Amino acid sequence: MANDTLEKISGLRERLLALRGHLDLDRKRSRIALIERDSTVPNFWDDNTKAQALLKEKATLEASVGSFDKTLRGLDDAQTLLELAKEMSDEASAQEAEGMLAGLEAEVAKLELARMLSGENDRSNCFMDINAGAGGTDSMDWAAMLMRMYTRFCEARGWQVEVNDMVAGEEAGFKNVSLHIKGEFAYGFLKAEIGVHRLVRISPFDANARRQTAFASVDVYPEVDDSIRIDIPEKDYELKFIRGGGAGGQKVNKTSSTAQLRHLPTGILITCQTERSQSANKDMAFKILRARLYELEVKKREAERDAAEAQKKDISFGSQIRSYVLAPYRMVKDLRTGVETGNVDAVLDGDVEQFITAQLLGVKNPNRNAAAD
Repeated sequence: MANDTLEKISGLRERLLALRGHLDLDRKRSRIALIERDSTVPNFWDDNTKAQALLKEKATLEASVGSFDKTLRGLDDAQTLLELAKEMSDEASAQEAEGMLAGLEAEVAKLELARMLSGENDRSNCFMDINAGAGGTDSMDWAAMLMRMYTRFCEARGWQVEVNDMVAGEEAGFKNVSLHIKGEFAYGFLKAEIGVHRLVRISPFDANARRQTAFASVDVYPEVDDSIRIDIPEKDYELKFIRGGGAGGQKVNKTSSTAQLRHLPTGILITCQTERSQSANKDMAFKILRARLYELEVKKREAERDAAEAQKKDISFGSQIRSYVLAPYRMVKDLRTGVETGNVDAVLDGDVEQFITAQLLGVKNPNRNAAAD
């Protein structure tokens, strides 16, 4: 038992040390030291906004470095305890060392995930668009189900979800809905959900209770930090105010303060009606537009569209990233990673972290083509 535990500790240490370069720990330690030095300069607080930003950056870097160091110390402590227990034939200490492994393995897994959440905008708030696709009324109802699923996921993480705009379906659900999600790593996590989602069930809208397939697409883009300048010349946009409408609920403004902003070069149309004044709706519409334009520019610099972007062009058969089957059997399966579960109700209640984590960690489904059929 002791030898097996030592092998596990050794394996965890190898996984952890392999992350050292990916987590850029040396640079982070140097940056922490530099900020500490600058914070002792007499005029450091002359620019309060800059000072606060630097201290926030320092705290973030210290959390990252601290997690790595703490986990490495924990592995060393567990190994030392186990070696002493083995030498002294102390079964109680050996069991204590064994009991430490589960927590240490979880910490290594968190750091492996943190490696995948180190992008420029991964810590940012984000905007999420959900659009009904093929499937008629079922697809509009499916869009509403997805909105509920992601709202539950976000609320469980302590994130805030606000509806910026929605267009209600004729019979049920939404044709499309735009959400503003506020929380640390909101974009980093939810970008894994970009793509087409497929629902198979007995349709509640079919008088003959036949099995129907519905599709909806999810798009996610980061909220642009105020420090990033995105200039939008007046000639490049049209702004008008209209009366809000539709079955949007109490939070949707029904006055003539709804802002509709169209970006002429790209054709992007933003509608914002949840704020209580023309000015507030206008400001939010421009915030969303800047985020959209920033994301487009990032993709342009990368010289290629994200694979999920291509998948969303046809919100129908053959383009989905995940299937949610409620009949004739019950299963949710991610076609990119192969992760699946029969607990469909839990997933639709927001338990989607297993799918997100697998996608962020780069898990690949070897049967991707067969699974999509």
